[in-house]
Amino acid sequence: MDIPFISADRYYTKTHEWALVENGLIKVGITDYAQRQLHEIVGCELPEEGREIRKGEILGVVSSVKAVADVYSPVSGKIVKVNKALEVKPELLNLDPYGEGWIAIIDPTDMKELETLLKPNEYQAEIIKEKMT
Repeated sequence: MDIPFISADRYYTKTHEWALVENGLIKVGITDYAQRQLHEIVGCELPEEGREIRKGEILGVVSSVKAVADVYSPVSGKIVKVNKALEVKPELLNLDPYGEGWIAIIDPTDMKELETLLKPNEYQAEIIKEKMT
């Protein structure tokens, strides 16, 4: 079974987003597994900077030649920055989902929400379970 790369320094959601804590802010993107499922990504609708978002709300939309997928916020807070490079090069989500392909940075309202997210080993177990169904 082909297991996608899972970065050990992040938290994950069952809907295949990742959250990385950097200087008290949360950088958010989609996982390697998500971009593999979507295949060739051709578009990305980014959220609006300054917008308040709640955990589980739609953060953005990713379009591929295969499907359109909502991206959900792993935490609540204020969107302080979006990756405008994705408007021109949405393929960054395929090429570097844990690096240059980040989607937004959120100033979280409650860091304790991270405790409800999956740790890397738990996320890997979710993927394996999903692949077997």
